[in-house]
Amino acid sequence: MIVVAGEALIDLVPREASRAPDGRAALPDLAPRLGGGPYNTAVALGRLGSPVAFCSRVSRDAFGEALLDGLRAAGVGLSQVQRGPEPTTLAVASIGEDGSAGYSFYVEGTADRLFTAPERLPDGVRAMSFGTCSLVLEPGASAYEELLRRAAASGVFTALDPNVRAALIPDADAYRARFTSWLPSVTLLKLSQEDAAWLGGTPREWLSHGPAAVVVTRGGDGLSLYTRDGSELRVPGERVDVVDTIGAGDTVNAALLHGLAERGALSADALRGLDAGGWEAVLRLAARAAAITCSRAGAEPPYATELG
Repeated sequence: MIVVAGEALIDLVPREASRAPDGRAALPDLAPRLGGGPYNTAVALGRLGSPVAFCSRVSRDAFGEALLDGLRAAGVGLSQVQRGPEPTTLAVASIGEDGSAGYSFYVEGTADRLFTAPERLPDGVRAMSFGTCSLVLEPGASAYEELLRRAAASGVFTALDPNVRAALIPDADAYRARFTSWLPSVTLLKLSQEDAAWLGGTPREWLSHGPAAVVVTRGGDGLSLYTRDGSELRVPGERVDVVDTIGAGDTVNAALLHGLAERGALSADALRGLDAGGWEAVLRLAARAAAITCSRAGAEPPYATELG
């Protein structure tokens, strides 16, 4: 089983903007969508057919119930989900002309910030995935960090996608130092080229701190792989009419984990032993899955049947 740990939230995505009759800007027409980087990753894994569970704290409000329904529909296990009376986090998305998404967040006093680390890892866990807002917003961030370190210490494969949301980070230098401190507990690091530029490091530097492999996503230009033995591999993106990029990186996370699981490579040793052909197949799966997600509105990752 793969366990995805992190936040679940509601994305408010613009449908269209219009002006009032007197020329004043009208309020945007926003559609609520189920989201959050870890949540999307868990849903994508479930749709791909991987045994997966979600580990988070979810509100008991109407949004929280909808989030749990989305997980159930994807076949995601809920035994590691905590519940609370606090409201659900909201993220207001703005979509650029190229389909890229920017976000502003409403996070004060929300349920996922009050996550507490479980006393033990679930039975049968092979890998755990972490990232995004959950590793920024306290007090939950420290609890997720504790869980990451404990999973790595017990020999569990760990994946990290920082998915940087700079608007939520009050001290950039402190976050960069904290990010570096996580790397000895990370088996697979995946991040976008935008994240890489903001963090200010290089794949080779990050590999020297612990991960067995680093994958950098480059939007429509595809994905690049860097491994501890000095190997590099690049696969192109798949051409698609982009509606928006919401959930694309999360879909890549899921496809990487799913593809590695299919090849028995969910351990640091197995990851280091995966040959170029195996890696290329995994990366192409991720590129294809992300392209499908980009072709439709919101975070709607593909099902296994859509990937051929």
